[in-house]
Amino acid sequence: MRLNEVVYSDAKPVEGYGPGFFRIGGKIFHGPILAGAAGTVSWGGFDDLGPLLALAGEIDILFLGTGANIAHIPAEMRSALEGAGIGVDVMSSPAASRTYNVLLSEGRRIALAMIPV
Repeated sequence: MRLNEVVYSDAKPVEGYGPGFFRIGGKIFHGPILAGAAGTVSWGGFDDLGPLLALAGEIDILFLGTGANIAHIPAEMRSALEGAGIGVDVMSSPAASRTYNVLLSEGRRIALAMIPV
């Protein structure tokens, strides 16, 4: 069996999560977050489109974690993101974390916006 070390670009993987928090790059973040090549920052949730739209041209897809369970995002949010050329994949936050980490290790142009579990 051959083992390969996973190497990440400038973005940091999700290392853990729990009620109300995420651990990314060794730091704890409380509340919703936005993570990507520029780092991890607090995010205002579904009503805070500005930081997400600012990623247009920098990413191909945004993984959007909706908390413990998958939920629909507002139609206006999806329309605005897709109109800006950002693909949106909505899933639970645990699934979004795992998917983000795998694609991040492949060097993909992605970002992650999540609501805590």
